[in-house]
Amino acid sequence: MTVHLEVAEGVGTLRLDRPPMNALDVATQDRLKELAEEVTRRTDVRAVVIHGGEKVFAAGADIKEMQAMDHAAMIVRSRALQDSFSAVARIPKPVVAAVTGYALGGGCELALCADFRIAADDARFGQPEILLGLIPGAGGTQRLSRLIGPSRAKDLIFTGRMVKADEALSLGLVDRIVPAAEVYTQAHTWAAKLAQGPAIALRAAKESIDTGLETDLETGLAVERNWFAGLFATEDRERGMRSFVEEGPGKAKFL
Repeated sequence: MTVHLEVAEGVGTLRLDRPPMNALDVATQDRLKELAEEVTRRTDVRAVVIHGGEKVFAAGADIKEMQAMDHAAMIVRSRALQDSFSAVARIPKPVVAAVTGYALGGGCELALCADFRIAADDARFGQPEILLGLIPGAGGTQRLSRLIGPSRAKDLIFTGRMVKADEALSLGLVDRIVPAAEVYTQAHTWAAKLAQGPAIALRAAKESIDTGLETDLETGLAVERNWFAGLFATEDRERGMRSFVEEGPGKAKFL
């Protein structure tokens, strides 16, 4: 298998394993979708880390495989490609990308599907598809522009240039830079902390934010309002408020 799932401390790690560069071929895309749907279902997985290993996150799609596809084949495959990445983006739990080495093309697009990105200080990001006469096809034109703004996204996509970790941080493409040896540990620590939180409320927060970014303000407020009221029916809400009243803030233990 080119992607493995490991679960510890409530955290599911989706580990890319297609050396040497974790090129995202069709089999890897399909496996990502399969495992994203699995961690969505599993109650023992409360947060997720996406990791490519110590040397590289993912250096893009498998160009040799794509070169053999004609227009008709890609019309069929492009939807499956997007669906595999969207399955990751729609995991209703906190997701962090632990990025080492290169995150280019589809690798960058996969990182964009996470809620939070921790990058090695020597990581490199980019959407170089334009250099192949293409555009990003796994959500890059949409997720990148939503994350860092349209003009910055156009700069990266129009030029195909790579950016170092410090520029990625200044652009808002990553959220934290750490030494390469600490990337996975810090990502797992972040995820494990959130895995102890109220699962339904975290799902509600993620869905409210993501849905709100894709629609108008009034619709987003309606989604927020419905989730906010609905959480009053949960045991976590009862536990959290009771703990606040009896023990003070920040001491609730959620199941």
